[in-house]
Amino acid sequence: MRIDAYTHFIPAGIIAAMDRVGGGQRDIGKRMRGVPCLYDLDARLRMLDAFPDYAQIIAYPSPPVEDVVGPDQVEAFTRIINDGLAALVERHRDRFPGFVGQVSLANVEGAVREAERAVTQLGACGVQIYTNVAGAPIDQPQFEPFWSAMERLDKPVWIHPARRADFADYRTEQRSLYEIWWTFGWSYETAAAMARLVFSKVLDRHPRLKPIVHHFGGIVPMLEGRIGPGWDQIGSRTSGEDLQALKNSLAKRPLDYFRESFYADTATFGSRIGTQAGLAFYPPENILFASDCPFDPEKGPGFIRDTQAILDSLDVPRETLDLIYRGNLERITGKTFVG
Repeated sequence: MRIDAYTHFIPAGIIAAMDRVGGGQRDIGKRMRGVPCLYDLDARLRMLDAFPDYAQIIAYPSPPVEDVVGPDQVEAFTRIINDGLAALVERHRDRFPGFVGQVSLANVEGAVREAERAVTQLGACGVQIYTNVAGAPIDQPQFEPFWSAMERLDKPVWIHPARRADFADYRTEQRSLYEIWWTFGWSYETAAAMARLVFSKVLDRHPRLKPIVHHFGGIVPMLEGRIGPGWDQIGSRTSGEDLQALKNSLAKRPLDYFRESFYADTATFGSRIGTQAGLAFYPPENILFASDCPFDPEKGPGFIRDTQAILDSLDVPRETLDLIYRGNLERITGKTFVG
């Protein structure tokens, strides 16, 4: 059984809730509503019929709840998401053996409460956050209670990239053009969030955290040299602060955090080269099979089929494939997926 560790579905309840506050049409947007397998359960189940010996962990996609409602409402909205995902797992466990709970760090106390509820009452495999919180980095001191809670719960944190077109690529412009904010921006955003967790010492303070980064960590595998020998010289380009002293105070070499302290998934949009780079960078026990279904040009089956085909075609030992397809996810979530 192949367990797809990162797929997306929007429960009907949260679409209705966003529509009530005027955010549904604006924030879920034309792309989301143009992918029936993202919100139409019957369409999703029909699509999955083509994939035997395969099941999906489901997670909410975008937009971040904090981009739709204020901090006073985000907890209620994430409860709607989690109740909806949990109900799908309960009714279709053969297809969806688990789900990722959603929390919003825009309300840290609420995020801790909802993480506790999702994991201990609803049975979530872990929880999902984004690479920023309405533009704020996730290593800020106010988020420490969340990291402490996830370490105590001993469940992974799925970290999804988040950047919008209003994040300009150049200081002279107001918007990112040509969807650069997504194509390159999300990959950079993921790497930047990983770096902040390293250098702010979130990972040193919470060594048992299990962060899962989407898309093999974005640009990270191809920048091994900059992360390694490049950051070994950190501070040589910076005046006014002693970044070498910061590096020396870390428990590990910066490169080792990126390799060993994060779990990364195989969702590379069907890229063989990207998959090879990720497999070469991360240790086998830190890699999870994921497709990012249903965000492929076919709106459902494409990335499932292509990701499996790429992994199966590479010279990867069978025991390693077993870890990637299922074993690693079961180990870090503490769950056994039947099938």
